[in-house]
Amino acid sequence: MFSTFTQWVSAHKVISILAAAVLVAGVGTGIFMAANASTGTTTTTSEPTTTAAPTSTSSAPTTSEAPTTTLTSAVSPINGLPVDDPTLLDRRLLAVKVDNHPNARPQSGINLADMVFEIRVEGITRFLTLWMQSDAEFLGPMRSGRPTDATLLSALNTPTFAISGAQGWVQSMITSMGINLLTETTPAAFRVPFRSAPHNLYTTTGGLRADADAREYEDLPPTGPIWEFGPMAADAAPASAVHIDFRGTSVDWTWDDATKTWLRTTDGAESNWRDEDETQGRIGFPVLIGLVSEQYSNNGLPSSRTTGTGQAWVFADGKVVEGTWARETKTEWYTLTDADGNTIAVPPGQAWISLVPDPGGLTYE
Repeated sequence: MFSTFTQWVSAHKVISILAAAVLVAGVGTGIFMAANASTGTTTTTSEPTTTAAPTSTSSAPTTSEAPTTTLTSAVSPINGLPVDDPTLLDRRLLAVKVDNHPNARPQSGINLADMVFEIRVEGITRFLTLWMQSDAEFLGPMRSGRPTDATLLSALNTPTFAISGAQGWVQSMITSMGINLLTETTPAAFRVPFRSAPHNLYTTTGGLRADADAREYEDLPPTGPIWEFGPMAADAAPASAVHIDFRGTSVDWTWDDATKTWLRTTDGAESNWRDEDETQGRIGFPVLIGLVSEQYSNNGLPSSRTTGTGQAWVFADGKVVEGTWARETKTEWYTLTDADGNTIAVPPGQAWISLVPDPGGLTYE
């Protein structure tokens, strides 16, 4: 019926977006409620007790108070980049979980994300991608949610989170923290023929936004910049290579002065992205942030502690600033401070944030 793979994908994307548009015209309240319903009940374990966060010279933005740093122009609150169309900053923040199993590589669309978290799961990592001013017409593979995702997204006002599924208690945890949920039942999801399940579920950010609108999910983007954006410190140390051990997955980043990005390698092989027409390219991000995050088990699922304090690194422009992250509650964002207690500025740009499992798990040269 379709002479090329691209025609197949394009047809399925059109069907997905049209189906979401139909929902806008006539979805019933019952479906809205079902999207947030719990599918099971299990007692969860709490995160380990941590020491109190140190006093910082600036306060982290919260969902109830405006941050101390204000936007003076049309600039993304997620990565500090200028936005040509300011109305994009008024729309919902979308999060999509992306697979990183070897059978899911190369992934699609993640090179376009405004920000990416890399989080350890069972023996590998997965990506939590954030979308505000940017979009992807071919994104995936989508994968299931984990407890750590909710602890990060809950600080970003009222985001919409798209996953391929999750255990019932995990879905309940996500929605209980004020996060809107879309699962594999969304009309914006489709299967591709070049991969096998469960690594073949793809989506479009446009279709997900249409589905969220149809379900009348609350639309409350972040109220201000999540970091203190600014240039690297003048006395930042040089850095050309970063190595991260995720306890089963090894990641290396190499600074490329020609493209002004850190180029990614996974388990010794170049990390690439692929488009729907099979075009491929190297994954590269201008800003890297490493946050040492203690590991613990939450009902048997590997999880990362995201409150308390820990080591932190900001890499950009072939340089690095070392310091400490602090986060008192899950509804606040991270505060980054250097050894003198000064706030570490994060350079504007697409940022890749790694939740490093162990002290000593990140090294650089």
